[in-house]
Amino acid sequence: MDLQLLAALLLGIAAVVIIVLRTRLDAFVGLLVACLVTGFVAGSTPTDILTAITEGFGTTLGSIGIVIGLGVALGKILEVSGAADALARAFTRAFGDGREAWAMASTGAVVSIPVFCDSAYVIMNPLARSIARRKRAGYVTLALALGCGMTLTHHMVPPTPGPLGVAGILGADLGMIILVGLVFSVILLPIVVVYARWIGPKLEKSVLPEVREKVYATVASGGTGGTTSDNGGEAPAESPLGTPPEGAKPRRMNAWLASLPLVIPLLLIVINTVGTAIDKSNQNVLGDDEAYEPSRWAAILAFIGSPVVALMLGLALAVYVLLPRWTRRDKVSGWLADAAASAGLIILITGAGGAFGQVLRSTGVGDELAKVIASWSLPGVLVPFLVATLVRLAQGSGTVAMITAASVTAPLIAGLGISPVAAAMACCAGSMVFSYFNDSYFWVVTRFTGLDGTAALRAWSGITTAVWLGSIPLLLIASAVL
Repeated sequence: MDLQLLAALLLGIAAVVIIVLRTRLDAFVGLLVACLVTGFVAGSTPTDILTAITEGFGTTLGSIGIVIGLGVALGKILEVSGAADALARAFTRAFGDGREAWAMASTGAVVSIPVFCDSAYVIMNPLARSIARRKRAGYVTLALALGCGMTLTHHMVPPTPGPLGVAGILGADLGMIILVGLVFSVILLPIVVVYARWIGPKLEKSVLPEVREKVYATVASGGTGGTTSDNGGEAPAESPLGTPPEGAKPRRMNAWLASLPLVIPLLLIVINTVGTAIDKSNQNVLGDDEAYEPSRWAAILAFIGSPVVALMLGLALAVYVLLPRWTRRDKVSGWLADAAASAGLIILITGAGGAFGQVLRSTGVGDELAKVIASWSLPGVLVPFLVATLVRLAQGSGTVAMITAASVTAPLIAGLGISPVAAAMACCAGSMVFSYFNDSYFWVVTRFTGLDGTAALRAWSGITTAVWLGSIPLLLIASAVL
């Protein structure tokens, strides 16, 4: 490989890592600096570099920015309405006594599809504590199962912002990403439960005394925290949703109702993907987008199943079905504004990732790297997987890791001989590895669980590495069949 182009790539990635770890700047600025470093080292002119940055940024956000914003807003309403908590309790009842770890892992996986891991864990952790308090044991097992169940779908299933950004950068079909991500998550879930059950009892004595006291202390038979109480999901009088008017019936959150804003958009997106594939098959134009002219029914499905329309419908359902009629308009506006604020940085990072990928393409770094990798015996799908792994270990953020890996991989897909969907899943899976001190979610889980030092590493770093290892054979199979 041309040493100048290799140096451009390595210095560009190093710029992201160093800026995130060693400066007061964030990944958005880091990725933009990486664009400049890569472009100048590769020998591009300043004008060409700036053109590539603006083109890549605009193209990426044009396809995915709206979707990220809607997905985060949907998650916020599920959080404040008590729908996430209602789903958790439904899973616990469904799995039954003795299978609490499965219930917690499954709950985490479902709730974390639209809700950020950090806030979702804070909302759901009181349920894990409540179960452990009743059983007088097993809190570490339940807390780990809940947290890592969230990790799976947070990294693999849209509308979580990371996978959405990866899909946009790589041009992967969003419906297929949802389907494959769900399959990966279901297959990896037993690893979560087995590891949590294995390590949990070993670390139960390592729980910090103050956390142990909060978990196992005898409490009155009231609520355990979160947005709903233990009495079937009825909202407390002093609720963030507002005080019910006098004479209003007690509000209960049904699990089926709670799932509608999440399930309906996902189904519409998947139906669109399946319908388009069937329509192409009927026209014998599979894989040839230029020759494809959608039929009338396929065009309708494409509209209502587009991520923008589907998530708009989901958000409308969440606001008008999950929130009670007495919730004030200004409260809802405030929640949506909070969601927009939290989505802003993710959107900017995703756009900067697209800009970095465009710089790699325009400078010729991507084509040159593809030629080199094509001469190796390494399976192509492991290239984005390893890039995401290294970036995650270096700077801690799974979202930054998968978006950086997607940016590096985008110019290489043809040379690697893998589909955009397989490449996207490799970026997402690689970013799960060994969560430790430089990952904010590490601190959320271990602080709430009450683990410190080596116990925290054995518990949380260990379980995230276990699912990372488990994803490798799945990726090899996906690269062969997708």
